[in-house]
Amino acid sequence: MFTGIVEATGTLTEIVRQGADLTVTIHSISLDFTDVKLGDSIASNGVCLTVTQLSANSFCADVSSETLANTLFGHYQRGQVINLEKAMLPTTRLGGHIVSGHVDGVTEVVRIESAGRSWHIWLALPNALAHYIATKGSVTIDGVSLTVNEVNKDALRLTIVPHTATQTTISRLKVGTKVHLEVDVIARYLERLLHKDTDKANGGVSMALLSQRGFL
Repeated sequence: MFTGIVEATGTLTEIVRQGADLTVTIHSISLDFTDVKLGDSIASNGVCLTVTQLSANSFCADVSSETLANTLFGHYQRGQVINLEKAMLPTTRLGGHIVSGHVDGVTEVVRIESAGRSWHIWLALPNALAHYIATKGSVTIDGVSLTVNEVNKDALRLTIVPHTATQTTISRLKVGTKVHLEVDVIARYLERLLHKDTDKANGGVSMALLSQRGFL
């Protein structure tokens, strides 16, 4: 699990085709690798990747056909700059929100507006994910935890402060740029519970019960 608070950026330095899969190498001089071990997870543009090889300033990971089908990794080229976050520890400050590193979809930037020293970025709202996204809720964009400030039937608006822009790849976004989108994991589980029959198997979860307990 991750927090969506990006620790560093890295560069995709090698892409090796392995049949239907890829092996990638990501290099970063700003990520602390001293506590990383083989088998650890690193969120790379919001995609949870497992470390298969490790050096002082880089790591390798396998990208499965499933990941290629649901993310932008199959379109990335050498030199792609990527947001990086190591998996959270029990002692980690949860400065963002709970992020699984399992991308729900791909969307694109449709508008960018200046707002003082910040920027409003509008992203197309995928129909299949729209019901998970709420104003003042959280989403993850390329691994960055962000607050949704406005939602309409076609798009969602995020406000990017200068610190986020300088510490992540968000400053590189332009109209038409495609990004990874992960919705709030809690919204996904609530939907699953609400669409099950109300019986002993799910503990009798219903809209009325959730409202009674203060979840709605």
